[in-house]
Amino acid sequence: MCWSAEADLVAGAGVAAVGVACVARTRRRRDLPLAALPLLLGAHQMIEAAVWAGDGGTGPATLAWAVIALPLLPLWVPVGVLLAAPSPARSRLAVPLAAGVTTSAALAYALVTTPVSAEIRGHTVGYSVSLSHAGLLVAGYLLATVGALLLSGDRGLVLLGALAAAGALICWTVWRLEFISTWCAVAAVCSVVLFRWSRTSRPTGSVEPVRSVR
Repeated sequence: MCWSAEADLVAGAGVAAVGVACVARTRRRRDLPLAALPLLLGAHQMIEAAVWAGDGGTGPATLAWAVIALPLLPLWVPVGVLLAAPSPARSRLAVPLAAGVTTSAALAYALVTTPVSAEIRGHTVGYSVSLSHAGLLVAGYLLATVGALLLSGDRGLVLLGALAAAGALICWTVWRLEFISTWCAVAAVCSVVLFRWSRTSRPTGSVEPVRSVR
């Protein structure tokens, strides 16, 4: 996700620190899964530092990286959005949630039944796992993650979804060229957006002021 082991460690520690701040300032328990997302992303980057150090391969660090990236995130994000979203938006989040559950199950099955390997390619790490119907899985993954954010009905989360979509496209393009991995920068920007979002979230039990008409 970054261009070297050192960059992954530094960026991962920074993103995780933002995650700690997000969790600390969150006042609604239902916001905690999304507030903790930078913690997960930071840990993910630090795990990849171990993949760099091991020169790729099929070791535990590679498997741990794949577990977070593949089955965990497409389930974590739509569940977190569903919990945090305003009530009127929750009915339309059933589709991203169903996509997340289905995609996560398929990706978990792939990891259980086939090995995952990592290969250092200059300033990027390439991960390889055998997937059936890869195009459908990518579509389901994007619907579960980016789609849930865009349909959340929360301005901060919609902004996060737009940034994630644009960042994913840019990072995929650059990564395909095997020039440099830049996803850590996107993770950092998204974590800052979540930090702002956690600050503006309403506390549990708060009510709208009642105005009397005279």
